[in-house]
Amino acid sequence: MSDAFTTRLIDLSTGSSETVHDLTASCEDFLREAARGRDGLLNVFVPHATAGIAVIETGAGSDDDLLATLHTLLPADDRWQHRHGSHGHGRDHVLPGLVAPHATLPVIGGRLALGTWQSVCLVDTNKDNPNRQVRLSFLG
Repeated sequence: MSDAFTTRLIDLSTGSSETVHDLTASCEDFLREAARGRDGLLNVFVPHATAGIAVIETGAGSDDDLLATLHTLLPADDRWQHRHGSHGHGRDHVLPGLVAPHATLPVIGGRLALGTWQSVCLVDTNKDNPNRQVRLSFLG
């Protein structure tokens, strides 16, 4: 494999409650090693059917607002055809249709080119699976 493409899988524990988990520091750590000052693209991908990747502001309430909005759009009730797992778990399988399981971000000079308040986050509403993986891939 060429230096132009590097990938790494990171393991996370998201616990037993819905969460927006900030991945920005992990992305930056990966790019320090993988990009080595080069321009390119960072792809962030979650290989799970019940989680997504969002680029949002965190810490000022936006992460809680996102979870509240998802609760409104995707209530944890009996309307879902997908019925295994905890009550309302079918909603978790619809989540990636609204919060995509990937994001591709510009890398300039080896650093993420995010806006001032943007963070890269894992969005996980699935309380049944606290163990998650995220694949980071740099192409440059």
